[in-house]
Amino acid sequence: MQKRRLGRSDLYLTPLGLGTWAIGGPWAYGWGAQDDAESVATIGRALDLGVGWIDTAPAYGLGHAETLVGQAIRGRRDEVVIATKCGLVWDDPAQGRVTNRLTAASIEKEAEDSLKRLGIESIDLYQIHWPNPDAGVEEAWEAMARLIERGKVRHAGVSNFSVGQLRRAQALHPVTSLQPPYSLLDRGVEAELLPYCAAHGIGVVAYGPLAHGLLTGKYTRARLADLPEDDWRRRGARFQEPELSANLAFVEGLRRIAESEGCSLAGLAIAWVLRHPDIASAIVGARSPAQIAETVKYVDQALSAEVLGAIERLLDEREGLCRERRPVEGP
Repeated sequence: MQKRRLGRSDLYLTPLGLGTWAIGGPWAYGWGAQDDAESVATIGRALDLGVGWIDTAPAYGLGHAETLVGQAIRGRRDEVVIATKCGLVWDDPAQGRVTNRLTAASIEKEAEDSLKRLGIESIDLYQIHWPNPDAGVEEAWEAMARLIERGKVRHAGVSNFSVGQLRRAQALHPVTSLQPPYSLLDRGVEAELLPYCAAHGIGVVAYGPLAHGLLTGKYTRARLADLPEDDWRRRGARFQEPELSANLAFVEGLRRIAESEGCSLAGLAIAWVLRHPDIASAIVGARSPAQIAETVKYVDQALSAEVLGAIERLLDEREGLCRERRPVEGP
């Protein structure tokens, strides 16, 4: 895969990064039980196929995803860029719940714990997971800068930050990257965040390009109803009415476009994200070697102006359906 420079840093990322949220297994925002052996095999297969970076976080399975990544990259450290996060902590693993914490002491400890689980000496890209509590952003960012000075971290980035929060962090230390949600169903970053990052040399890696599975075309009402009880998507707004009907209709329209282009629906959705010049890479989750192999097939899929126009029309139709189904507000 042709690599892309991340902002103004010396990090070069492949257009696809492997996300490990799901393979972390059960926790408050888990995707249900996972097969650890298959997860490790999936990471290995991704590396074999040329996926050059992995995005993980301590919160994913309360340390479990990082542990699995560490197992999978053993002996292959020089092949992969490792990105992980900080700012979400837990006290009782049995409860599966996390809390936000952005104190310097916590972040320094989290970094050490992540290094141990991953089995590496330095984190290539260390990101604040959420800017919560907001008042802790400056203290946390100064701690990130100290970790770079000590060689524990190569580059520091953020996830889910606003433009205002980016400005505050930049005043203290350069921000290498932003990781926001971006997909056909989540375009909020286009108005302000992407232009701001482009103007200030901040690289952008998009998460959720497949809208947590909705844009793969694999989910029907029956399959969604059959999700494990501990799969967080049962509570997700996009998987419930009034959005669900509009989303499923949108997916069917996309399926027809994908078929006409000779690609998978997921491939079309990822290509749409990567077509934006300000996106360095898209993070895609996978839970089996076959799944990542199918995704990688379409990494270079080009979209014509005609196809992009057809997609925009579908988006307009989806928004109309959503408006029709939203409850009327009133006394």
